[in-house]
Amino acid sequence: MSLHIGIDIGTSGVKAVLIEGVAKVLAEAARPIPVSIPHLGWSEQSADLWLEATFDCLDQLTASVPNLMGAVAGIGLSGQMLAALLLDESLKPLRPAMLWNDQRALIECAELRALCPDIGLRTNGAPDPGITLPKLMWLAKHEPRVMDAARMLLLPKDYVRLALTGEVASEPTDAGGTQLLDCASGKWDASLCALVGWNPDYLPPLLRPWSPAGILRPDLAARWAMGRGVIVAAGAGDNMASTIGVGAARPGDAVLTVGTSGVACIVDAAFHPGPQKAILTSAHAAPDTYLSMGVVMSATATLDWVRHLTGTDTATLVAETEAFAATGRLQDAPVMLPSLTGIRTPLNRPDAMGRIDGLHPGTTRGMLGYAVMEGVAFQFADCVAAQRSVGVLAGRFAMVGGGSRSAIWARLLASALGSPVDLPPGAHVSGPAGAARLAAVATGASLDILSVQNGNAHTILPDAGLADLLAQRYARFVALLPVQG
Repeated sequence: MSLHIGIDIGTSGVKAVLIEGVAKVLAEAARPIPVSIPHLGWSEQSADLWLEATFDCLDQLTASVPNLMGAVAGIGLSGQMLAALLLDESLKPLRPAMLWNDQRALIECAELRALCPDIGLRTNGAPDPGITLPKLMWLAKHEPRVMDAARMLLLPKDYVRLALTGEVASEPTDAGGTQLLDCASGKWDASLCALVGWNPDYLPPLLRPWSPAGILRPDLAARWAMGRGVIVAAGAGDNMASTIGVGAARPGDAVLTVGTSGVACIVDAAFHPGPQKAILTSAHAAPDTYLSMGVVMSATATLDWVRHLTGTDTATLVAETEAFAATGRLQDAPVMLPSLTGIRTPLNRPDAMGRIDGLHPGTTRGMLGYAVMEGVAFQFADCVAAQRSVGVLAGRFAMVGGGSRSAIWARLLASALGSPVDLPPGAHVSGPAGAARLAAVATGASLDILSVQNGNAHTILPDAGLADLLAQRYARFVALLPVQG
């Protein structure tokens, strides 16, 4: 019996799964990670937190199934994308990583567009403060000593792999998010590096997502009761891994990832950039494909904001939201633009803030929870429409991520999109499960497993009555949107 571990380094925490075959989850582990917000619009994490949480998750797996760890043949990694983590000559972090939802590099985005007007057609998308290159420009201005000392740029999952194996590497799915990669060719672009004075030698070598990228260090293998020679795969960015985790590897396959952020992921056979709609497009973690990504900046993160604001826990808030939805009084709920960290697709307004219309004395926590879920569903519909406008067409949708556990959220998405939405088994761990599939290929399995479905999915059909109500409320939602930048 050959087993594989998938690890997802997310914004709010790390998840790890031990998997047999394609999708049989034998054990799970999770560890939360805090985000630091030193100033309004900033978002940072210490890279050491990723390592602590990853090691803790592997400790948890070892404690729960010690007799199975010796059968692990490979480890795969997925992780939050777009971060800027700079390492010194000893490959140690020089400062906390600037994350995908960090908004401080607004001025640098305008400068980057002036320096390279066609950058959105060459790279993963239009300049945005969440993307890595504008962050490097900001650091060059405001923290020049950090830039002078930097000798390597790594992404979160790649830093974790460095700790696991001692090897420096990345791959095109995650590298595409740096805006230093020519996405059509899959190679680092020296001319883009020159825009910020970055030495291309300080970028990691690129492997295929399913390629071996190192061997687990012997001391760590012993710590986790594994044998010697455990292969660690190159892995993939979190959106690509989540898509692979439910077998979405062919053109037209579409996955709605509802996590801290939300992403409408559509597999494409060609590179169809959509910078004018703030769509991100990078290589997919399956051969000869790309992934078009319409981004909702704040999904479950906005639900977490409501939870903190109202002094409750996630389970209670979701239960009260579901209970309110069952009353049939949805028109009593406020309408919300849940953009706590800006809007990416399709308006490219990182400076946008959330708004609520229709608060009244009878507004309950459940109504607020519903308003968040509905607003996120509207944003997903806007993303898919934007992707369609640039020639990226979706077939059937699957829903994954933590939000997939909410029945009303799935109904809202199906009704807002006018399309069935499948809830595949294991949807809440699709990221680490996709990473585990890549590890399986790295240890000898066929590439065909990347497109294998996860068994019988539960399908949510559009609700005609709900769709009619959403159409009315969408007009109020649109009125909350800022003017396109």
